[in-house]
Amino acid sequence: MKYYKYKIENLIKITEIVTVHYFDFDKNFISDTESHDFWEMVYAERGDLICFNDGKKTVLKQGEALFHKPMEEHSLKANGKTSPKVIIISFNSRSEALSIFASKTVKVKNEAQSLLYSIVNEAKKTFDLPYSDPALKKMPLAEKPALGGLQMIKNYAEILLITLIRDETDVNGENKIFVLPKSHDKISGRISEILSEGGANVKIDDLAGALGYSKSYLFKVFKLETGTTINSFKKTVLINRAQSLLAKTDLSVTEIAEKLGFDTQSYFTKFFTLNARVTPTEYRKIHRA
Repeated sequence: MKYYKYKIENLIKITEIVTVHYFDFDKNFISDTESHDFWEMVYAERGDLICFNDGKKTVLKQGEALFHKPMEEHSLKANGKTSPKVIIISFNSRSEALSIFASKTVKVKNEAQSLLYSIVNEAKKTFDLPYSDPALKKMPLAEKPALGGLQMIKNYAEILLITLIRDETDVNGENKIFVLPKSHDKISGRISEILSEGGANVKIDDLAGALGYSKSYLFKVFKLETGTTINSFKKTVLINRAQSLLAKTDLSVTEIAEKLGFDTQSYFTKFFTLNARVTPTEYRKIHRA
């Protein structure tokens, strides 16, 4: 009997990546109205957004995504109360299956959220992305882009879209393949608490000891739960905490550095600037304007 070869039929096929943005907008941000010949996905990571598509107003809540189909006029703005964090991914595709998303809001669940972060992380290794530039029309390649970076972004994006379609069409949950045990549900929350208390001084050994896991087991379950590494998560927690203190308190940069467990102000400033793409002082000016 001969081997049977299955021909791959692509439900979703992305031909071009246009932009990958990870924005930290001011609470009073308002974008220009635009339209273009490619798809755009807007994800509200933190805070709510007010989106407009072809004159229709939609309140995009935290954890939700909205799709703009090609040539649809659209814009967005912050709600004037909170500074939203937003992921925007735009791409070219002629796949008919995408019609399910036309001008639609979807809830982004854990698996899809992990894929979103994978796209952002891969984009950071592939492109030299500026800090919060909504007007960017061409992403400059990094000096040494990651090997296969564009293909990784494309693949992650296609898997993300298929995952969202499954979530939208799988009403009874019959196609769920893997569900994390309940004992793992709060690992990221507990780690976030420990990092908030100990800051930059917290080591992997400290986390493993506090949670009662070996380091290898902790790495494994954390990756499964969040789709990212503990070190990346630690950076995110510290940056978010620093941004909040800079925007909402009158603490000096030195005091914030001490509060977050950094040995020196210069080390904190270097860490913040590398990850936020602006200095602490510049960030405070932007969010106090």
